[in-house]
Amino acid sequence: MISAGDFRNGITLEIEGNIFQIIEFQHVKPGKGAAFVRTKMRNIINGGVTERTFRPTEKFPQARIERKDMQYLYSDGELFHFMDVANYEQIALNDDAVGDSLKFVKENEMCKVCTHNGKVFAIEPPLFVELKITDTEPGFKGDTAQGATKPAVVETGATVYVPLFVNQEDTIKIDTRTGEYLSRV
Repeated sequence: MISAGDFRNGITLEIEGNIFQIIEFQHVKPGKGAAFVRTKMRNIINGGVTERTFRPTEKFPQARIERKDMQYLYSDGELFHFMDVANYEQIALNDDAVGDSLKFVKENEMCKVCTHNGKVFAIEPPLFVELKITDTEPGFKGDTAQGATKPAVVETGATVYVPLFVNQEDTIKIDTRTGEYLSRV
């Protein structure tokens, strides 16, 4: 059990049947009245962010989140298949568990599968990936006055905005958290 007075950034708690991760916290001692802890928390199952205050004496159980490295094998249309490289055990996840997290991930790449009490709730792709551009329009000289970008489709089917000098068949580096172009490879 963790008391609200011991909150720190990144701690995961189980509150009222939901699992929250503390993003920000602040201990407040007003001139009048009792002290309290103001927090900003993210529900790690649905991604919603809420702000809430607690008395410093309130206690909550710490949620144990397990992150396991697994290899993304393939998608058969309905299910996404992953394999634990340590023991070759395979799992299949539906679209609800995977969501939009595999947008920039090719087959046979490593991902982190996040579970709580044996139930998968999220897939964490690698932070940076290198993908080949399959379709983009050619850039025109002289269009760079405002740091212009153009849409480009990468080999996983996702669309990324890239600078005008990037061409079709180029390999680019992408930040998977934001979906932004970083550099050419």
